[in-house]
Amino acid sequence: MKLSVLAIRVLNGCKKQLFMHNAVMQTKLTKLIGIEHPIIQAGMSWASSSAALPAAVSNAGGLGVLAAGPMYVDDLEQELLKLKKASLHPFGLNIPLYGPKSRDFLSLALKHQVPVVIASQGGPKPHIQAFKDQGILWFHVVASLEHALKAQEAGVDAVVVVGAEAGGHPPGNDVSTLINVRHVLKNITIPVIAGGGVADGWGIASLLALGADAVQLGTRFLMTQEAWVHENYKQQVLKTRVHETLMVGRSMQPVRMINNAFAQAVIQAEKDGLDQDQISELFKHGTLKKAALEGDMQWGKVELGQSAGLIEDVLSVKALMAQLVQELNNATQRILILSHQD
Repeated sequence: MKLSVLAIRVLNGCKKQLFMHNAVMQTKLTKLIGIEHPIIQAGMSWASSSAALPAAVSNAGGLGVLAAGPMYVDDLEQELLKLKKASLHPFGLNIPLYGPKSRDFLSLALKHQVPVVIASQGGPKPHIQAFKDQGILWFHVVASLEHALKAQEAGVDAVVVVGAEAGGHPPGNDVSTLINVRHVLKNITIPVIAGGGVADGWGIASLLALGADAVQLGTRFLMTQEAWVHENYKQQVLKTRVHETLMVGRSMQPVRMINNAFAQAVIQAEKDGLDQDQISELFKHGTLKKAALEGDMQWGKVELGQSAGLIEDVLSVKALMAQLVQELNNATQRILILSHQD
């Protein structure tokens, strides 16, 4: 049955009013965590290794995440205390499980009753029960269906599925976020957080439509006033176009970053057939700290996702979150309007 032009206008007007009064979009994951919006700030070493960025994101209705990775244990505890004072809303703590400080980080998470642990680069099974006993949510970062199934079997509350577009350590198989997330969603039952290649609310809407329960953004939150990185880093992101990042260190654990002197040195070493010990030694000289804190754009690991090419400004977290939510609502409203056109 076809609707008249007047009926369609009335219907769309009603839907527009609905969205104006229902700007908060809830999913099973937002309800589980207790946040307003299905938006999660990625745990980024240095950029979110201080309380400022995660506190601002949580205060704006998303889930801010403190990155433990590069921190000393005492410094992490101080930042946790600052974060708990700066925000009364849920927040997360990102802990890479492979590092020598991981057990100390996990102990701090238990001690301070962190609402959400987001773990990566290691298996959750040996640790998870202690967190369940205290009612702490455990999310696990995965790069494939195989890892997602293992995480689900271990009892995690949700998985964070990233695709090849993501900055930092995306899957080395070059499978895109669109494919990777959908592959996981078709085969597991726990909530899925999708990440990689998203810089605006339109991207968030696309991954929610795919079936994700929340969306993680990294590079976009790196480009905020509260992110703790050198100004050179932010300026480099603004200059980087969508095709100008590359995967470096494919013989090890690859990193998506800019094409600088360090990247070319590693690529050449792999071409020359250097052994893993030699390449590992080279990797130690080009650190993320050198880029993020010292501003060295040539010999530091300038990690960023392909979404850098979609970012045109550095905003406050408050302004960015408002923009993301508005774009998300605009995208969702557009789909509903299109579904009722002749």
